[in-house]
Amino acid sequence: MKSSLYELWHLFNGNAFALQVSVSHSNIGNMEDSPVFGGFWALFFLLCCCSLAASYDGPLYDFTAYTECKAQPEGPLYQGGILKDEPPIMRPSIIGETATGFYTPAFVLQNLTMDNVYCFSTWIKIQGSNSALIRASLKTENRTYDCIGTVLAKDGCWSFLKGGFVLDSPSSLSLLLFQNSDGKDIDIAVASSSLQPFTDEEWRINQQYIINTQRKRAVMIHVSDQQGNRLQGAAITIDQVSKDFPFGSAISHTILGNLPYQKWFVERFNAAVFENELKWYATEPDQGKTDYTTADHMLEFVRAHQIITRGHNIFWEDPKYTPAWVRNLTGPELQSAVNSRIQSLMSKYKEEFVHWDVSNEMLHWDFYEQRLGPDATLHFYETAHRADPLATLFMNEFNVVETCSDVKSTVDTLIERIRDLEHGGMYMHGVGLESHFTVPNLPLMRAVLDKLATLRLPIWLTEVDISSKVGTELQAVFLEQVLREGFSHPWVNGIMLWTALHPNGCYEMCLTDANFKNLPAGDVVDNLLREWETGEIKGMTDEYGSYSFYGFLGEYEVNVGYGNRTVESTFSLSRSDETKHFSIHL
Repeated sequence: MKSSLYELWHLFNGNAFALQVSVSHSNIGNMEDSPVFGGFWALFFLLCCCSLAASYDGPLYDFTAYTECKAQPEGPLYQGGILKDEPPIMRPSIIGETATGFYTPAFVLQNLTMDNVYCFSTWIKIQGSNSALIRASLKTENRTYDCIGTVLAKDGCWSFLKGGFVLDSPSSLSLLLFQNSDGKDIDIAVASSSLQPFTDEEWRINQQYIINTQRKRAVMIHVSDQQGNRLQGAAITIDQVSKDFPFGSAISHTILGNLPYQKWFVERFNAAVFENELKWYATEPDQGKTDYTTADHMLEFVRAHQIITRGHNIFWEDPKYTPAWVRNLTGPELQSAVNSRIQSLMSKYKEEFVHWDVSNEMLHWDFYEQRLGPDATLHFYETAHRADPLATLFMNEFNVVETCSDVKSTVDTLIERIRDLEHGGMYMHGVGLESHFTVPNLPLMRAVLDKLATLRLPIWLTEVDISSKVGTELQAVFLEQVLREGFSHPWVNGIMLWTALHPNGCYEMCLTDANFKNLPAGDVVDNLLREWETGEIKGMTDEYGSYSFYGFLGEYEVNVGYGNRTVESTFSLSRSDETKHFSIHL
């Protein structure tokens, strides 16, 4: 019976429907400081009330996340899941072989399978330190999963940890542990803990519900004659001509003059980012000698094909990628060079790039703040905003969704840094997650996105690739997982691949060979691009002169024929919980 859900999805993917419903709902999980996904849940309950979907009795993913420290913990997600009524055991904290006198909580887990996705959450309270980065880990008979979630906990209040894991082998007995990441002795208490398993099918069903309601919309086309009479049996052809969701890739100077590369790119992508050509070391290798020639030619290419483009980047905090002459500057000279860089770059390209990565990887390095003071980053954003007020300014960072083992870039560290800058008056409008994965942890990735959504800022996956260490076949498997996870999260507004093609290959992952024959990762991208578009739809109006379908957001052309009369028109489909009504007169 569960297969009937896929019949319902097929219905959404092109066949007509026209249903409206008003429902009430409670206890459905919403993000702190974020909109409740009311339209999604209204439609979800509609689906569940339909006979086709009545058989689904699996869990619904709970997007709830909190980032403030609370006097009392909230209730557990999923009513605790398989941890319901299961108190933690208290283990003595041990450093080396010595007991410290402190105790840390743990959960004993039995019969975990490798066929499930496990979503974990809990509230953490610490004593013995003003703040601490608490890491959850999982020990099985075969291996230790070093980090399945973190939270930056504070003394005297409860902080929310959200994460998850997928096993690579079944475990009959496991231990879920909580530890201070720096190894110092503190007491850790947990409350409202939850562990919810999802089968692969349930995980995909939850993804598809979000795609159907956040990336698509119901449309009803009404056809009548000039006197307003409804026309039954009018032939309708609908074609999606552009997509609303930005999906693109990095490009480099190698695309210039390479007509096969250009053709391959524009047939697939509606967004681009220059891999290196706008970076400071590329545009001003010697002080005072700026050269934007290559970037100008690349901009001409994307502009000619109406491809939106991200500006990457204004400053890179890693000294390794800072021009050598800049590294030798200090004080007023460095400040002058920084100001000149912003003004030169952004005055030349004002209103050309939809985004600017103003500060790249500032959680890992702080070249400019070390030399210009703690307000240097704030100054960057203020100056960039004045230079191009319409550009969306991003902070771009790695190892936020890829892992939680990097203590420099945990989700709470990023959130805290952004909020500190916002309190200082920073004009920042977006969060860039580089997304350089090796083996993705999907429930952790989703949990991180949930917590970042509390910022109420657009989130982009800006440099997606999979490490070459895993081989081309697994690159394809993992890439599909990451792309589906990003596309099905309501707060992800765009996805960029880091797959610029060079004569000697790509940074980590290529989509094609040198002759533009798809590699496995390229097949994944092409298949998803086809899956995530409406394509051509043909149908006939009903007795009410109407035709309904469910389409991906974007721009559409519609052709209507009745007798010897035909009309062509266009309409846009933007995100809304309401049905889009479009009238055509013959």
